[in-house]
Amino acid sequence: MPSIATPERQTDTDVSLDQPWNVIIHNDPVNLMSYVTFVIRKVFGYDEKKAKVHMMQVHKQGRSLVWSGARERAEHYVRELQAHQLLSTMEKVD
Repeated sequence: MPSIATPERQTDTDVSLDQPWNVIIHNDPVNLMSYVTFVIRKVFGYDEKKAKVHMMQVHKQGRSLVWSGARERAEHYVRELQAHQLLSTMEKVD
């Protein structure tokens, strides 16, 4: 009796880890620089110097990457920033 060939099944064995997400604060015409610094310190726990560096990037370059990491945490930070009326988004790192 002839054997019946079974089709080969290809499975994806590449396990890719969850890629990091960036949290971005964007410039807006509403919030004062001191308030943006305050919120960055409050949300991320950064010291005054680091918070001011990010605030100046937002002011001069229009945006600042303030944090990078797991998606759920990035979503949390964006919600926190938006609750403080800061224009913020998240983007997947390629």
